[in-house]
Amino acid sequence: MSERYLKIIEKLKKNELIIHDGAIGTELQKRGVSMDGSWCGTASLQDNILKQVHTDYILAGSQIITTNTYASNRIMLKSAGFEKRFKEVNFKAVESALKAREETGYKDVIVAGSISHRYPIADGDTKSNASIQVSKLELQEATEEMALLLTKNGCDVILLEMMYRPERMKIIFDIVTKINIPIWVCFSCRKSEKGEILSLTDETIVPFSEMIAISKEYNFDALGIMHTSEDILGECINMIKTNFNGPILAYPDTGGWLSPNWIFDNVIEPEKFREKAKDWYALGAQIIGGCCGTSPDHIRALTTLK
Repeated sequence: MSERYLKIIEKLKKNELIIHDGAIGTELQKRGVSMDGSWCGTASLQDNILKQVHTDYILAGSQIITTNTYASNRIMLKSAGFEKRFKEVNFKAVESALKAREETGYKDVIVAGSISHRYPIADGDTKSNASIQVSKLELQEATEEMALLLTKNGCDVILLEMMYRPERMKIIFDIVTKINIPIWVCFSCRKSEKGEILSLTDETIVPFSEMIAISKEYNFDALGIMHTSEDILGECINMIKTNFNGPILAYPDTGGWLSPNWIFDNVIEPEKFREKAKDWYALGAQIIGGCCGTSPDHIRALTTLK
């Protein structure tokens, strides 16, 4: 473990609030970067803009910044015709975060390397393209390749983001637990008409409790809830807390989605976001930030909670 990671752990043991960053992909879109078949995956090639996003989050108060690698594994890049540029795209993604930390002088900021199980989504849709077939072996190889790149190039922790499909989760969990680096896992959920907290997917009914149970088979360092409506975040935090005694993350989305772009209508105001975050912290979430739709202004608002 890196020294800066150990410092974060010490702060968590003292029940201190740790401020995560906000959205990366949607912030790049907001700044004029075009989204494509891999969503924001290839946006890392515009590394000056990406580095500025990371810089703005650090200056806003983020103690954790996330690499723009959520949508840039080989599966995602293939959909955009960039499969052969996997290393170039992802080296730039990691380097942009590391440079932002170095140039701002905030040496204790930790860099979280993002990995997801996302598959391409067709333009004009909101869900993964059902016609795209990905084998178990392909997902295994893509995950291992990404995890090794992130681990060997300066990331302090692996952040598994938007985990909500159990069959893919297990494949990813089995791969990353073989690598000697802290692993944080963040789930994504929705609320059914009956009031049940379920996996984000509506193709099958998967209770959130089932996803937590799967994670308990592994020795993860932190669990959390992200890319989930702020209205149900509290219930999700309580469910995690009942089943897990480690650090809890909370970073919701806000706005809407129609591939390949985020819709910024009805994005929560930073001060209202802060008030909700106060409740999440009181419930036990110590690592708080924002997902799609949030900005450095939302993160800056969190600093007054400390």
